[in-house]
Amino acid sequence: MEAAELGAWLRLSLTPGVGNAGARQLLAAFGSAPAIFQQSATTLSQVGTARLADALLTEPPLLAAQLQTTLNWLAAADNRHVVTLGDAAYPAALLDIEDPPSMLYMLGDLDSCALAALNNLAPCLAIVGSRNPTPQGENNARQFARVLGEAGICVVSGLALGVDGAAHDGALLGGGTTIAVVGTGLDRVYPKQHLALAQRIAQQGLIISELPLGTPPLSANFPKRNRIISGLSQGTLVVEAALQSGSLITARLAAEQGKEVFAIPGSIHSPQSRGCHALIKQGAKLVESAQDVLEELKLPGRATLSPAEGRDDPASPDGPLLAAMGFELVGLDALQARTGLPTAELQAQLLALEMSGTVARLQGGLFQRLAAA
Repeated sequence: MEAAELGAWLRLSLTPGVGNAGARQLLAAFGSAPAIFQQSATTLSQVGTARLADALLTEPPLLAAQLQTTLNWLAAADNRHVVTLGDAAYPAALLDIEDPPSMLYMLGDLDSCALAALNNLAPCLAIVGSRNPTPQGENNARQFARVLGEAGICVVSGLALGVDGAAHDGALLGGGTTIAVVGTGLDRVYPKQHLALAQRIAQQGLIISELPLGTPPLSANFPKRNRIISGLSQGTLVVEAALQSGSLITARLAAEQGKEVFAIPGSIHSPQSRGCHALIKQGAKLVESAQDVLEELKLPGRATLSPAEGRDDPASPDGPLLAAMGFELVGLDALQARTGLPTAELQAQLLALEMSGTVARLQGGLFQRLAAA
């Protein structure tokens, strides 16, 4: 894209009162972003209002600096892109949502599998959930995403702490691709703890934002980006969520877009499960394994283990200690009472299960079994 055309798109996005809907109306009337700013106030007011016409003819004070920042960012690496509603590279999957972004900033390889997913040529699933998940919730997100990644499903999420980060990581561990839709400008990573993860995503997938470079992590921008997460995906899986979780916004948007909504149930005593239970009551599909999602979306998946496989594994579900644990939080004394094991042997077995990733040790001397996807 030439600098002049990019400048026109930036000016359109920075002009107060335009927004995505106004931009589409103006583009429909005049054909391109540069053409909009070649019109007279009278012509512009015939499409919008006199106030909007005045705003369009007044150059935003930050435009020159924003254009130079964007040009510098694009020139710094080959994997940086800006696409607009007028570009052939604009994600076809977003053209059907209610409020498609006028501009998208992308970081990653546009020849990757992620691009195929953006254009409805490969299946996508959104995985979202709590920023403060239980160990089981984080494990579920990572394992579901890993299995889906192995099956060739592109995992879409928001790069937040907790479930989002685990989902991106799981997809990459499964050799798949993933798309992160973020709520900041792409010249910064939020949260900072995910810098290394963001670098991995840029190598195997895409990071996307509709926000101009330099945009800080403002709270209002995170719910807004959720429509892009659900819009890129054939379905949305909520792993773990409280009743006030932003993940429920993504699920609602997915339902409004005619997409499938899936939810993983949890303990009736866990606040982090109540959002999922509410979704299930409202008609979301209850899923217990990644295979459930693949079957519901009629997508191919890997073969599942037969019940006889893995019985010699110390983390096998047939083991007496795991059977005694169940899936609730449990203390050492309760486990000793259930199993009759001597303290030293019980602690040794718990340590082995921790090392295998089958059990998590929590604060307060509690343990939780981590189920596989």
